[in-house]
Amino acid sequence: MSKVQTGKNVNLEKVQTRIENHIDTLSTYTATPGRGTTRLTYSQEDLLARQYIKEKMKEAGLSVREDGLGNIFGKLEGSLKDAPSVLVGSHFDSVPNGGAYDGPAGVVAGLEVAKLFAENGLAPKYPLEVVALIEEEGSRFGGGLMGSRGMAGLLTEEDFKTLKDKDGITTVEAMEKIGLDPSLPKARDQKSVKAYLELHIEQGPILEEKNIPIGIVEAIVGLTQLEVTVKGQAGHAGTTPMDRRSDALVAAAGMIAHFPGLAAAEGDGTVVTTGRLQVYPNGANVIPDQTVFSVDIRSGKEEHVQNVIRRVKELAESYHDSGVEITIEQPLYIQPKEMNKEIVSLLKEKSSKLGYPSYPMNSGAGHDAMVFADYTSTGMLFIPSKNGLSHCPEEWSDSRHIAEAVQILFEAAAELTEAE
Repeated sequence: MSKVQTGKNVNLEKVQTRIENHIDTLSTYTATPGRGTTRLTYSQEDLLARQYIKEKMKEAGLSVREDGLGNIFGKLEGSLKDAPSVLVGSHFDSVPNGGAYDGPAGVVAGLEVAKLFAENGLAPKYPLEVVALIEEEGSRFGGGLMGSRGMAGLLTEEDFKTLKDKDGITTVEAMEKIGLDPSLPKARDQKSVKAYLELHIEQGPILEEKNIPIGIVEAIVGLTQLEVTVKGQAGHAGTTPMDRRSDALVAAAGMIAHFPGLAAAEGDGTVVTTGRLQVYPNGANVIPDQTVFSVDIRSGKEEHVQNVIRRVKELAESYHDSGVEITIEQPLYIQPKEMNKEIVSLLKEKSSKLGYPSYPMNSGAGHDAMVFADYTSTGMLFIPSKNGLSHCPEEWSDSRHIAEAVQILFEAAAELTEAE
């Protein structure tokens, strides 16, 4: 593999300015102006963001296409015929009222890597592709990591078509509404991908507290998401005695109150979160007859995840004599994943060569990189998050740190594509 010397040809100030412009522009594509970024998959905000991303891909000299999931690819062809591509990117959807950096920072990094290839006149042997992935957060259709799972063949066509949002709109209906073609191929041949590189904000306090600009991810925690449905009996809030109620919300609240204890019992950084709760019929004077809530379970050790799943199911069983019926579905389960050791070493080498201090770390959040870890050689960089905040309007990362990470990714991508 050729050793390229590209660092001296990167104007960090210029890259930083472009990054700020990208982030600022993408942040305007939100359904909640002034209250953070809300950009749900296949929404009008998604459409505006994808139009911008595709435009910038073309400006960098890339050929652009979308797959049957709506993932966006911008490709710089290589000199080798039918050679696998080096992918650089992240996702561009958001959580409701989230921040401007979670996901877009990585997409922007990919755009800038491609721009630096063009500015330096690099001709790769293996193709370079910038990728912008959909529905990583799972905020609209649930489960999360949908773009990468679909690419990797882990989401069947039938499963994709049956997914619906809270309003009953299917993925196919939502795609067609913004002009996407769900009939296009979704899964991508593994042989067509040589490596996947992703930049992401840390979403935690470690790098900022250590005053280190670059985190090199060595592993990503395992996670599962459960969807719990509690069915009871609706009734009048004033005329139904307390001992005659089958209150779905009371049962759900009782279960949720146990979750911190389940996490503490496992230890080793195990966390359990309920972030979504829907109550039906949601009337102030009506006893709820149904609640649906999420359970997000994460740990660096698979045994802890499995133990919590088992105990949540046991907890559900304990309510069956209280007049409610509880069912549990598991839309997502991903084991803890290690990043490719050679890619990790390459990123450490490039970071050191460029004079950027780095810190080896694990990710407590799930990322598309954890799906790609079983699919291709995968590596991931973190940059600091101000006050460790993410998934909120206050989320912020320094554009200088993003520019420095871009330079590392540029060096690594140049070597992986054997660009000259």
